[in-house]
Amino acid sequence: METILLTFGFFIAVIFAMSIGFIIKGKTIKGSCGGITALGMKKMCDCEEPCDNLKEKVAQGDEQAKAEMARFNKEPQFYEVK
Repeated sequence: METILLTFGFFIAVIFAMSIGFIIKGKTIKGSCGGITALGMKKMCDCEEPCDNLKEKVAQGDEQAKAEMARFNKEPQFYEVK
């Protein structure tokens, strides 16, 4: 039990130190890899049309699948990472 309490106390001390560092410097955490655009992809799903599984669910009347199908019916939205 002593080990668990000691470990918990260590984690609390680390979180406290991180919060003090944030308060002093005021910087937010930022990613460094560039995300999807670093891979050359413009969006998460490059599919032009829905898969057969989704089409089958829509044919069966699944409301959640119909909502998912709505994203294929509009223009793709691209964004630029700066």
